[in-house]
Amino acid sequence: MRFILSQRFFFDAAHTLAREIETESSRRIHGHTYHAEVWLSGARDPSTGMVVDLGHLRHALDGVRQRLDHRLLDEVPGLHPPTLENLCLFIAEALGPALGASLVRVRVWREALGDGCTLEF
Repeated sequence: MRFILSQRFFFDAAHTLAREIETESSRRIHGHTYHAEVWLSGARDPSTGMVVDLGHLRHALDGVRQRLDHRLLDEVPGLHPPTLENLCLFIAEALGPALGASLVRVRVWREALGDGCTLEF
């Protein structure tokens, strides 16, 4: 039996982006509230009753959030260009050492704009 757990967080950040459409507004520094959710899958540990202690997951997510929140994403090492796709990958890679193979999905979206991206393993 496998269980799937998820945890959400959000961060506010600014960025620029070179695009072929909406060129002028994208190249100016502008910001968004980003939402992110990660999913873990695994068997329940019979001694703890948990796949993973959610406190450990929240701690790992807080570390990622601190690297992104109230930042200019263009300047975040390892995140360029700051697209939704690259944010998904950045979060997955940042969590990899702490969560390993249990990480099965990362989603990043901007609620106000109605767009998002999901990375699945």
